Amino acid sequence: MIDATLPQLAGGLFLSDGGLETTLVFLDGVDLPHFAAFVLLRDYAGRERLQRYYRTYLELCASTPGAGFVLETPTWRANPDWGHLLGYDSSALERANIDAARLVSGLRDEWRSRLTGPVVLSGIIGPRGDGYMADEPSSAADAAAYHLPQAAALKKGSVDMLTAVTMTTSAEAIGIAQSAKAVGLPVAISFTVETDGRLPNGEPLREAMERVDADTAPAYFAVNCAHPSHFEACFADGGAWTTRIRGIRANASTRSHAELDVATELDIGDPADLGECYRRLRAPLPALNVLGGCCGTDDRHLRAIRDAWVRDRVT
Repeated sequence: MIDATLPQLAGGLFLSDGGLETTLVFLDGVDLPHFAAFVLLRDYAGRERLQRYYRTYLELCASTPGAGFVLETPTWRANPDWGHLLGYDSSALERANIDAARLVSGLRDEWRSRLTGPVVLSGIIGPRGDGYMADEPSSAADAAAYHLPQAAALKKGSVDMLTAVTMTTSAEAIGIAQSAKAVGLPVAISFTVETDGRLPNGEPLREAMERVDADTAPAYFAVNCAHPSHFEACFADGGAWTTRIRGIRANASTRSHAELDVATELDIGDPADLGECYRRLRAPLPALNVLGGCCGTDDRHLRAIRDAWVRDRVT
């Protein structure tokens, strides 16, 4: 499944956005039922709000010579189970995923002349379950069948790749990789890890990655929805497997998922320290070059990450 046509596989710095849902809810006061940002696609005002969000990060990328951008769709919750809770049938979900892809495509057209690096459109596929907790056990085949309609809809919307984020089990990750292969798109797999560096179901990160690679090798792997202090120790022993990790979308907070779940206020942590955490990951993760944020992060964090990354380094 590895696709060498993706520009981020050739190296160079690629930025992305921050914590979309936490920014909208906690900083902008937007009501997101079930934390689903794709519902904003239903009307003009919602689409404008999403565009304003992405433009903040595109502006940051425009001020970073040579940097590319991975522009990801707001479709983390746009799958059948969450869609049902939000009143979307299969046809409406397909339309939402296509519309999301077209929204980011329009932004790429708008910003193409201002960016010096390539812009890659990434269709986001989230887990069937929560993303913080391990989902109910299911086979990779079941996961592939479940996620195939979303993968196909994002392909219709003309994304360049798919990215499975907040994966809590290797089985679901394998299923999404299989669905990506079925629709003919490269895919990145991004795992959620707990404070001990293991997936929520207890799988060690390395073993989960190796299981996915053995079945349907994705273009690359990433880690998201955890602070770097939760997973940097996983790489202490090195090994070829660490070269498969290209992306990090870390949480701003050092709190556990259980603590964040019950928090009533946003913990933005220390943006400067987070930037230094990313910079330290360059040594154990030699292929790392796709940098974004997850829960609690905004443009302040991405600016700090960018600044730390490019310090004393030619990108």
